[in-house]
Amino acid sequence: MLIFLRRRLVSSAVPLAFVVLGVFCLARLTGNPVNLYLPLSATPEQRAAFSAEHGFDQSIPAQLWDYLGQVVRLGFGESLRTGESAADMALTAFPATLQLAAVTMLIAVLGAILIGSLAAYRPNSLADRTASFLSMSAASIPDFWFAITGVLIFGVSLGVLPTSGVVGGPEVWVLPVATLLIRPFGVLVQVVRGSMVAALSAPYAKVARSKGASEKRVVFGHALRNATTPVLTVAGDLTIGLVNGAVVVETIFGWPGIGKLMIDSILQRDFAVLQAAVLLTAVTIFALNILIDVCYALLDPRVRQAVPA
Repeated sequence: MLIFLRRRLVSSAVPLAFVVLGVFCLARLTGNPVNLYLPLSATPEQRAAFSAEHGFDQSIPAQLWDYLGQVVRLGFGESLRTGESAADMALTAFPATLQLAAVTMLIAVLGAILIGSLAAYRPNSLADRTASFLSMSAASIPDFWFAITGVLIFGVSLGVLPTSGVVGGPEVWVLPVATLLIRPFGVLVQVVRGSMVAALSAPYAKVARSKGASEKRVVFGHALRNATTPVLTVAGDLTIGLVNGAVVVETIFGWPGIGKLMIDSILQRDFAVLQAAVLLTAVTIFALNILIDVCYALLDPRVRQAVPA
């Protein structure tokens, strides 16, 4: 297992290095912050002083060298907007994204296991066909369309749910979670149903029935346990997608997470905050990938046995 983990850590180092370089280059493509933070009437001396204060008067290679030094020291400078530490701003915003993703995936996994298992118990029944139709429809709906429609119906027309922010009770979670939930839930129902159909027709399920095991025990005790491996893999990938793709939802609903922080930093050309937010997200995604692979290797010994010494 240690060899497997070491190999995954080494293989993740190269793409992470590309992320570090890529975010530096792409941030500079958004434009010169001097033009945004100083008025049009600013004198050349004022523009030069602003550039010198924040290091924009240096050459791009020199700025890159300073940036790499900050990455090594885990310090990303200060925000141009607020003067706060860029790393502290990213770390403050990130828990809101993780909470949103965790709640969404918990509901998606539990609901998909229940509905997918019930659908697989009687293949081609009305319940199975209904679950398949609804899950495939859910997996096909764009999240931004669902979010805007939810705001229009439940926020504007009916006025029963808040449309932005996190101030209030549980109702502030409904629209953001529902928007993030719909696609993972649809995908997971299909995965659970397919895995459970195969598991329920496997020889060990037939042996369990012949020994007098109840259908409940066969479904949730034998079949579900053996069907968890593909479900875990897909759920892990979907979780990574939620962390990486929460930008749209956080922007629409004003959720104070890392995605909204990225968008605000791009619009404000706040390079330090943008670099800290993107790198923190990238490290989290790589860590989640490694955790998923480790869990997969624990469930399936063939994975770690295939890793050369």
